[in-house]
Amino acid sequence: MSMTQSADIDIEAVGGALVYVRKVDMEELPPAVRSEAREGGLEQLYALHRADGEQVALVGDRGLAFTIARDNDLEPVSVH
Repeated sequence: MSMTQSADIDIEAVGGALVYVRKVDMEELPPAVRSEAREGGLEQLYALHRADGEQVALVGDRGLAFTIARDNDLEPVSVH
């Protein structure tokens, strides 16, 4: 199979249980999400991403992002 062909990939095998925690630029978010966050008093959000780049969570606190990952048997790492 070539690198460009589609395949069912086991993400756990590729990235293990790693998830990446990164600060989200609020201006990159859709207006509705940005508005909801600000209405909730949040000026900063953090995203959790799987090794394949899929976003699996968006939260308002970095510590909460790490807690959610660990509570779901995932290993969080920070991305700057």
